[in-house]
Amino acid sequence: MEFFENYSDDDSYDPSEEELIERVVLSQAILDQGTVYQNIDFLEETVQLCIDIDYIAEGLYITEAVLEAVPYSAELWQCKGVFHNNKFEFEEALESFEKSLTLNPADVETLLNKAISEDNLGFFDKACETLEKALSIEPENEEVLFNLGMLFEKRDMFTIAINYLEKSIESDPGYSDAWYELGYCYENVDDFDKALAAYDKFLEFEPYSSTALYNKGIVLIRSGRFEQAANVFELSLAVKEDFSSAWFNLGVAYANLGRLKDALKAIKEASNLDPDDEAIWYTLGQTYEDLNQIDYAIRSYTKAIKLDKNYFEAFTARGFCYLQKENLDKALADFGFALAANNSSVDSLHGIASVHFMKGDFKTSVAYYEKAIKIDPSDHDLWFKLAEVYIETGEWNKGIDAFNKCIELKPENANAYYGKAKLKLLLSQPGEAAEYLKSAFALDPNFRSKFAKEYPESKTSKIIFKLIEDE
Repeated sequence: MEFFENYSDDDSYDPSEEELIERVVLSQAILDQGTVYQNIDFLEETVQLCIDIDYIAEGLYITEAVLEAVPYSAELWQCKGVFHNNKFEFEEALESFEKSLTLNPADVETLLNKAISEDNLGFFDKACETLEKALSIEPENEEVLFNLGMLFEKRDMFTIAINYLEKSIESDPGYSDAWYELGYCYENVDDFDKALAAYDKFLEFEPYSSTALYNKGIVLIRSGRFEQAANVFELSLAVKEDFSSAWFNLGVAYANLGRLKDALKAIKEASNLDPDDEAIWYTLGQTYEDLNQIDYAIRSYTKAIKLDKNYFEAFTARGFCYLQKENLDKALADFGFALAANNSSVDSLHGIASVHFMKGDFKTSVAYYEKAIKIDPSDHDLWFKLAEVYIETGEWNKGIDAFNKCIELKPENANAYYGKAKLKLLLSQPGEAAEYLKSAFALDPNFRSKFAKEYPESKTSKIIFKLIEDE
């Protein structure tokens, strides 16, 4: 008995789930009655529909049963491999695809699926070889080119991936997924203009893709175009309003535009949607700090720390908040926790040095600043702080050396010239002090009146008095 006469032969036939269930039941009856040969077309079509609608268990059962009757069907062996791939049974899938290829070695679709199995099994070279074989059969097959691109993209080999993805688009300019992945690859090689162009092309095909809009926003943030980024994240959220990452990065864009209240609102929304993301709480803390709401900042950093007890950046940030509140013991404890989690954290060392400075323990402060500078000798602020501590310890020549380093790193900054001038005065070298004061006044005229207030006695020095009075 044949069972397929009531079903359409139209290629566009798209059954409902209820119809597919009915077909599965009929297929079971065919198998039970042993009438596979009479209904082979119906069974093969049902198997394909099971693949399309993701009825994996049912489809695999029918496929294996039919293969017992017709073991030389390359198409059914391929279908069996697809079902195993969909069940993440990649070794079984690979065996099925290899069997299919012994029967039809030039089938590109089977080669594509075989490469997926090999890739998931970690056989990168074999997957490349399989896709190159498929490409030799169909050199302009956009799907083969796309899969080669994806193979290299997943291994962060973005330049090679771009080459294949561009060729895929050359073969099919309407291949939207290739445009999307091309945008991602360009972003990862910091070619932001091409990344934006690729995402824009993808959005021509799928204008309501919240993820593509989100990715475009990230590229705009990375390229410093914060106003445009905010607009794009707002579009992404119009499509998917519970997109926590879009809320988070909208907050980042607003913060960079100086719209701190808007930033706070956006990041708080992200924290409501994803309360277990410690990075969101950390950024919320930073935003509260920028708004000078230190108590709320401390609460946010505390939440981040509860979620990740080794989050040294959150410990450090909370430590500086405690430092602002002059709660030195809590600050020191937080900096200590941060340093235990990351012994090369310059900010934590800086924090500990600051606490000891405020406690008047200048020698310990010097020791921690020197440790920090060994890790990052290019940090101007560390050198400046170290110079100030050297002044307190009476190591004035070391202070001058530290200010010299500041001038080397930031010759346009007036503070180091001014600090060095004050040390030269302490060393009774008014002539040299005058030269550095001249540099400080030239870079920032406000230092002229500041010096006059701090050193009223300088009027006794003709050189310096003339320098102060000269406009």
